[in-house]
Formats: sequence, structure tokens, C-alpha cells
Amino acid sequence: MTQEPPAIPYPLAPAPTIYHPSPDYTRMRETCPVARVELPDGACAYLATRHADVRRVFTDQRFSRAAAAGPNRPTRELGSLAEDSLIGMDPPRHTTMRRAVSHAFTVRRVEELRPRVAALVDAMIDDLVAAGPPADLITHVSGPLPISVISTLFGIPERDRERVRQWSDALVGDWDADPEAPRAALEAFRELIEQRRREPGDDLMSALIAVWDEHDDLTERELVSVTAGIFVGGHETTTNQLNLFLLVLARHPEQLAALRGDDPVAVARAVEELSRFIQLGDNGVLLPRVTTEEVELGGVRLPAGAAVLPAIASANRDATVFPGADSLDLTRAHNPHLAFGAGPHHCLGAALARMELQEALGGLLRRLPGLRLAVDESQLRFRPGLVVRSLESLPVTWDR
Repeated sequence: MTQEPPAIPYPLAPAPTIYHPSPDYTRMRETCPVARVELPDGACAYLATRHADVRRVFTDQRFSRAAAAGPNRPTRELGSLAEDSLIGMDPPRHTTMRRAVSHAFTVRRVEELRPRVAALVDAMIDDLVAAGPPADLITHVSGPLPISVISTLFGIPERDRERVRQWSDALVGDWDADPEAPRAALEAFRELIEQRRREPGDDLMSALIAVWDEHDDLTERELVSVTAGIFVGGHETTTNQLNLFLLVLARHPEQLAALRGDDPVAVARAVEELSRFIQLGDNGVLLPRVTTEEVELGGVRLPAGAAVLPAIASANRDATVFPGADSLDLTRAHNPHLAFGAGPHHCLGAALARMELQEALGGLLRRLPGLRLAVDESQLRFRPGLVVRSLESLPVTWDR
């Protein structure tokens, strides 16, 4: 084993653009793949940068999400996700709760939804065409599509979807800077659950409530957190992924021109490569863990109770796994990226997100030849105070 590495100030050097992770990651993967970093609050953590090590943090149960999300976490820098949410739990409790909802997100059920999603995409592109060119992609496609799909699964009527979307936005804001907004959103979800309990339907929320009511050890607070978490994950991330896909493609016009929307295999490969390539957040770290016992990682012995930061942005640029990792290659066939995580906390809605992204990207390419940005990229603005990169608008144009 190597000696305890020296502490490096964290966050690392800023990325040169939103399309590249910090340049420090390249050096660290080569010379110090599991680095000890000093967080802004003075606490220390271990930063995993290689693909194999990040994947191990996700799959080895000695790296605990519950210990990182709970009130006794070793540093506030690990985030403020409630310990009773799905992403803040460990097995076996996580397994019980995830099993209660996973039936709604199987590949088979998602594929059954594909024709309905394709029809939604077509209708939304009709609205986009009617509004432009140019027109705002977020207003007409990337914003309404994911929320329409997840709202349909939850049985939320169209008249209430904008209100629920606002609750979801509050939950991905800065909890430390504005704790009242996410608390109010959770309370609104609790009231919605109570209403659905009185008036159940044939939808995912009613099914979740029924499962919870059958288990004495599942709490109402957990039901609220899980319901809100699934809703947020079901639309917020997918919206921003699609927007960032278009930004990346605008920088690679030759690859965009070669991508045909009527080739589902090519579109599916493009979705995987774009998911690997984009940077959803500023630091590229997702779901920190805390070690439950002494464990070795990347040649470094970590003590029990150590905070571990898995750098997905770095893992997805690991050249030992992805040849030409810093280059976009929409034809990349072998693509074991970690954009949706891995292990017990692998994104519950990954199959749904992939299908929506495939249908949206394929539909846009088929319907709108020459799709491109309608403004210079420097004019685009990201919404402040969110943990993911969320554009305020995305004006696009196309050939008539």
C-alpha cells in the first residue's frame, strides 16, 4: 500500500469550458488516482478519479450512502440530501424500497411507453415548428417532454403539471442557501400523496402508497422523499441532458451531419456517448460515500468513516477504458460510462431516460434538417443556484 497522500485543496482547478472536466483530473488519474483533498470546511475526503475505482465506490457496500447523507455525515460538504430518500439509503432498507418502485421502470414497461413518447415528441416538434424558426427548444420540447412522461406515470393531470414542476425545481436548488423552498416542496408532495391516498388511481403514485401501507416499517416521511425524488429524477435531469446534448452537437457539426434520426442504433449509440461526454454539474462528483470500515481503494488504505468523492466526470474520461476519451465519438460501440451510476444506486429511471433521449434526439434529427443554435453560445445563460447545469433558454433554428 502507498503512504497517506498529501491533502490537495478542493474544489480542483476550474474546468476551461462546460465541456471539459477540471484539467487536474487527467494528472490525478495518472499520478494520484485516489487523492486526499481538503474541503472548504476544513474536513478531508478522498477523491476517486479512475473508472475502476469510481465504479468500485458505487458497487462495494462498504462505501455507504446512508452515512454520507445522514445527519452525522463527517462534513456538510457531502450535501444535504435527506437520509430517508432512496439515494440516501443503503441495503437492505434501500433494497426493500427500491423493489417497491422498480416494476414501473423495467425495460419492458419502458418499451411499451415508446410509441406514446414518440407521439409526444412529434406533437411537441409541431409546436416548435409553429413557433419558429427560431424557437426555444426548452419551451417546446426538452422542458415539457420529460415532465409529461413522468407526470403520466404518476397520474398527475395536465392542469397541475406546472405546479409540480416548480416543486421539483425547488428540490434541486441550493438547500443551504434557501432551505424553506425545498421544505415547502416536500410538504406539497406530502399533501399530494394524502389526496391520492383518498382517491387512488391506476398510476405509480397510487402503487407506491399501496406498497407503503402494507409495510409497518416504511415511514410516511420516506414515502414523501421517495416520491419527490423519483419525480425530480424523472424530468429535471433528462431535460438538462437533452439541452447539453444539443450544445455538444453544435460544436461537432460533422458528427451531427452524419447522425441520421431514422437509424435507431446510431441514435442509441449517440445518446450513450453524449451521456458520457457531457458535464451535468460543475465538479463532476455524484453521490459521495463514507466508508463503514477500513478499506483499500486504488492502492490507498482508507480508514473507517472516511468521506469518498467519486468523480464521474473523471471516470468517464479515463483513456484506459475509453480510447480517445476527451474526444466525442458518436460511433463508439463499447461505452461502459457511469453517467447513470452503477451498483445498488444505479439510476432507477435509466431505461426511461435513455428511451426519452433517443426519441427526442431522433425525432429532432428527422424532422428538422440542419438543426442548430440560433444564437451564439456566449449568449446562453444557466439558471443560478442549481446543482445541475440548467439553461434558461435554448434558441434553435433549422432549414425550412
